[in-house]
Amino acid sequence: MGIKIEKAKKREKEEHSFDLSAILTKEITLFGSAFNSKKKEQWYAELSVLLKSGIDLRSGLSLLSETQKKEKDQKLMASMVDKLIAGSSFSEIIKSDKNFTDYEYYAIKIGEQTGELAKIAVELSEFYKRKNELRREIVSALTYPIIVLCTAMIVIIFMLRYVVPMFVDIFKQNQVELPKITKGIINFSNFMGDNGLLLLLLGLIMIGGVFFVSKKVWFRKILGNVQLKLPILGNYFNRIYMAQFTQAIALLTSAKVPMVESMDLVKNMIDFYPLQEGLRTAKKMVLAGDSLSKSFSQSPIFDKKMIAMMRVAEETNQTEFIFQKLSEQYNQQVKYQSQVISNVLNPLLTIFVGIIVGVILIAMYLPMFRLSSVMG
Repeated sequence: MGIKIEKAKKREKEEHSFDLSAILTKEITLFGSAFNSKKKEQWYAELSVLLKSGIDLRSGLSLLSETQKKEKDQKLMASMVDKLIAGSSFSEIIKSDKNFTDYEYYAIKIGEQTGELAKIAVELSEFYKRKNELRREIVSALTYPIIVLCTAMIVIIFMLRYVVPMFVDIFKQNQVELPKITKGIINFSNFMGDNGLLLLLLGLIMIGGVFFVSKKVWFRKILGNVQLKLPILGNYFNRIYMAQFTQAIALLTSAKVPMVESMDLVKNMIDFYPLQEGLRTAKKMVLAGDSLSKSFSQSPIFDKKMIAMMRVAEETNQTEFIFQKLSEQYNQQVKYQSQVISNVLNPLLTIFVGIIVGVILIAMYLPMFRLSSVMG
């Protein structure tokens, strides 16, 4: 009943408030609203509270069904209850539903087998909480630069399309000799005017082509390697995927999933080719009898700190604890680097936009001085 009251208050508050950050961090899905990470964070947390309070799983899911705001989510919870009544296990229900991942299926299956389903629900809630926080950090770091770039593009296109042609007409009427920089800007403006639609079409084709080949192994391999080699951003991308990897391994080891099986699950869950290739190589070496730390040291994506901590985990049998600490450290590094990148990119983009606009203005005003001398 407490959850119902809390939900009602939260729903009433949301109806009368406008939250920009919620819009920026909202997951966008095509063809309908999915049961996304943000919903899962809250759903697993509430499920764990109900299970710890002594409510059985079926009653808990029924109660959660009533608290969902969207009809689609209510139907999802109701179908879970129906399948439980029909004799299916919770893990089987999760596995058969496309809204959930293999990662969740195996974690919940272990929770059912060990009688620790409430604990697993807490861990899953924490997993999605950190995932959502990581997304917010990335969005926060990139939102302002993207806005600046879009604004700059609009300003530059407006100047080239409308402002420059006005000056060109004035120069032609007064037969003013144009400097090279002015001629270059005018030629570029004419090129954009004559071929703007073609360039837009080519841009859309390129974007469509990227989506088409995005699942191809060769494209993912090239993209992953390029991401890691980018100045400044390469290390940032590496930390993001390491944070996701260590967080996932920490959850799976806490659920007593064997390391080899955990590596397979994480490989299928995190779509980043260098990490997947590293896990593939490490798995082969582990199956061949090598230690975990030695197996991971063969892939450059895993840094020396992680290898050293893995060696400690092997010696002390504290794999879950070590990976939890690594996850916390990587998340802190991502948060710090997000702030640094945002602080560096913002002034650089502002300067870049100012230079472009300044060059256009100078190119247009240089002939004006000659025009004034001619008229004088």
